[in-house]
Amino acid sequence: MNMIANHPPTAELQALDAAHHLHPFTHGGELKQKGARVITRAKGVTLTDSDGNDYLDGMAGLWCVNIGYGRDELAEAASRQMRELPYYNTFFQTTHVPAIALANKLAELAPRDLNHVFFAGSGSEANDTNIRMVRTYWAEKGKPEKNVIISRKNAYHGSSMGSGSLGGMSFMHEQGGLPIPDICHIDQPHWWKEGGDMSPEEFGLERARQLEQKIEELGEDRVAAFIAEPVQGAGGVVIAPSTYWPEIQRICDKYEILLIADEVICGFGRTGSWFGSETLNIRPHIMTIAKGLSSGYAPIGGSIVCDEVAEVINNCEFAHGYTYSGHPMACAVALENLRILEEEGIVDRVASHSAAYLADKWKGLADHPLVGEATTIGMMGSIVLTPDASSRAAFAGDEGDAGLITREHCFQNGLIMRHVGDRMIISPPLIITDAEMDTLVERAWKALDLAHKQLKDEGKLKAA
Repeated sequence: MNMIANHPPTAELQALDAAHHLHPFTHGGELKQKGARVITRAKGVTLTDSDGNDYLDGMAGLWCVNIGYGRDELAEAASRQMRELPYYNTFFQTTHVPAIALANKLAELAPRDLNHVFFAGSGSEANDTNIRMVRTYWAEKGKPEKNVIISRKNAYHGSSMGSGSLGGMSFMHEQGGLPIPDICHIDQPHWWKEGGDMSPEEFGLERARQLEQKIEELGEDRVAAFIAEPVQGAGGVVIAPSTYWPEIQRICDKYEILLIADEVICGFGRTGSWFGSETLNIRPHIMTIAKGLSSGYAPIGGSIVCDEVAEVINNCEFAHGYTYSGHPMACAVALENLRILEEEGIVDRVASHSAAYLADKWKGLADHPLVGEATTIGMMGSIVLTPDASSRAAFAGDEGDAGLITREHCFQNGLIMRHVGDRMIISPPLIITDAEMDTLVERAWKALDLAHKQLKDEGKLKAA
């Protein structure tokens, strides 16, 4: 029996899954008791599980299915490439047409002098590349001691030893000996949670200037780079105050620090531009890419590198790479995905229509008694759950309890919306229609109603 085409009953699939499949970011014992949700097919913005239930996917998979599910063109591109050249490496002075074509296309799409691409299999791998690349860059320039990379608390840059160290999530650092040496973190620009009595503008400057303070503390001759997401995605769709990024840019320029923009989530139309750096007027030396590069249809990532850094790296043997760097099938799929995004005007539509439509609908959720703030940028949204919006209060109970309760009500009402602590976040496929955005917000409101009632009934609607 072909288990994929004619799958067994859900309970049997769940038992097999629990017996043999180790899941990422999951408590296996809890999942075994509950049983995994088994997704069997998808089309557009809709997922279907093994019991035939439909869900509007408000997270585009894992922030990545920008062109939506079920595009046969990508399957055909993969099939053609698999028949012609299923695999060859890009080591040993060798290349192939898909890698050449994709690197050329990315250089065309990327801003300014970002004209060179080092391919990886994921965003985690690409950020590991970035650690080695910026340290090699400074070593080749005669400054091997310039190897400290500064990141931010609550940032997410991947989950490997290197990329997990770049990220600033303490619960990840508690396992496996993270962070590795010479990576340090400054506070995040999360005004709602940490801004206190400061205005957003004052707070943005204060948080940006922590970078300058850290550089001066460590010594400019020690600091290689600063890495940040244009918008903190997994951290809760945290949009920095307007004063933040101009000040960060000023500091990087002043101290000649390489700036790495992690575009894994923000890239390929998510913020209404091809890259979040363009939306927020950031001038990075390196951009990390993955996810929307192939809309998740094939695993691929990379680093888009500026002329100056690439010239230095090309003048040595950069002893780094992956078996699947520039995998021909993944490159072919990514090229077809970029063609669709461009030729069908999907990125343009986000900028000219969809982002504004979503913002208008989403801000209405701020009127819900459980919500303190509802914000969007492009096709990303966040709502803060709070027992008291006027004081920006946290819940008295465990952080994330309200978020988890709300997430479960979302699932039960046909909506996939993620929780990060007590923030609810969305990042739907860019091709979502106005009617589907209406449905998303309606289902979110219903889930909030049910969560509000449950929290009230359980005595959890109390401020800390």
